[in-house]
Amino acid sequence: MTQVRKAIIPVAGFGTRLLPISKAIPKEMVPVVDRPLIQHVIEEAMAAGINEIILVTRSGKSAIEDHFDAHVELEDALASKGKDALLATLAAIAPPELKITSVRQANAKGLGHAVFCAAHLLGKDEPFAVILPDVLVKPQPSSNTCDLGRMVELWDASSAAQIMVEAVPQEDVYRYGIVDCDEPSAGESADMRGVVEKPKPEDAPSRLSVIGRYILPYRIMELLRDQPPGAGNEIQLTDAIDRLMQEGQQVQAFRMKGRTFDCGHIEGWLQANNTLAREAGYNL
Repeated sequence: MTQVRKAIIPVAGFGTRLLPISKAIPKEMVPVVDRPLIQHVIEEAMAAGINEIILVTRSGKSAIEDHFDAHVELEDALASKGKDALLATLAAIAPPELKITSVRQANAKGLGHAVFCAAHLLGKDEPFAVILPDVLVKPQPSSNTCDLGRMVELWDASSAAQIMVEAVPQEDVYRYGIVDCDEPSAGESADMRGVVEKPKPEDAPSRLSVIGRYILPYRIMELLRDQPPGAGNEIQLTDAIDRLMQEGQQVQAFRMKGRTFDCGHIEGWLQANNTLAREAGYNL
């Protein structure tokens, strides 16, 4: 069975919920404590054993690629001044085992379309992760558990697609995609029967919301190739996942142990900075 080594990270969005911060810089480069959002996300992938990153990008996003590239002049200047600690910090941004490839999404046609833009960079029958960079997934303060890594383990054990979920208050389910499944324990998975996009609280099949981490089989790419537009007249990844289930393929909801910070809007970004800065020992 092929192991999960690649993650697709869509970074072509405009980041309108972070305006005016994201007007001149990519939202993925907005800092969370001491590093940009995209670095947090790629560190999460590497902690899960995923070292090949595919960025689905567009024009105006070159700062993301630049962040993970070498900066010879800066490095030489730091070395000449004996600033070894800063040099080590720069080296940690892109360790030798990290491989980053970029592919352009010429037109924004939905998450499913963004994912499909990377299809040619996968091998035949190669599974892959999808990570949405708006949401940070962090362990609880007393734990170093990597939820994404646990999802990879469950894929390795069963070849069942894994969709990360977390429980939300019943009154808030209308804001999320909600999965239909028997509720798993934290750190475990349960077979999905379906997913409902933004249901009314009284109609929701559960309180488990999809939060932007997926481990998927290559078959999803074949389904996305002819996936018709869905909600918002966009090609939806959830529609392809639903077709996968209709084919009889096992898809499971993985209930996370950690915490999420929705950095796609100002309030969530501020909460992430405040909480994570205090945990890192900064005096605010």
